[in-house]
Amino acid sequence: MTAGGFLPLPNLRYFVDTDMSSLRSRVLAVSRPVSLFVASALLLINLSVILYGVFMRYLAGGAPIWTDELSRFLIIGSVMLAAGAVWVEGGHMRVALIERLLPGPLVRLLNLYQWLLTLGLVVAGAIFSYRYAQSVSMFTTSGLGISRTLPMLSLPIGFGLLAWQALWYGPAPLPSQAEEAV
Repeated sequence: MTAGGFLPLPNLRYFVDTDMSSLRSRVLAVSRPVSLFVASALLLINLSVILYGVFMRYLAGGAPIWTDELSRFLIIGSVMLAAGAVWVEGGHMRVALIERLLPGPLVRLLNLYQWLLTLGLVVAGAIFSYRYAQSVSMFTTSGLGISRTLPMLSLPIGFGLLAWQALWYGPAPLPSQAEEAV
């Protein structure tokens, strides 16, 4: 008991921060590998389509027209699905010079600004690309003959995954890829 006769309350902020940090880590630990696995599968399918097209063009005498188009759609889809995981890992290209020169409180403010800017841009990208994908539903692709909406949906899905992973990562400093001296 304290001087006032009441039991001291535990520091609830510690428990909330710890639980949220653990939940955040678990969500990112699941969403990152899943998105990288799907992106890798699309990349492997893309490689198979390209090899099939090359085989058909140079060994069988003529490649189907759909191989180039499907290859384009698969590479765009794989890049968009992997973007969020790469962002969380800090594997994207960025210059962190300002972060190293600023004092601690300004670095935290800069990290918050970068996080909010990233979230705003990717949510806007998801919304606009979804609207665009819906607007081209009446058109079909020339090689595959499918609605253009289907391949275009990789953009809002990729932007959505990037927003999801950025939201769970929070305004923390991004890991930087250290250059190794040779």
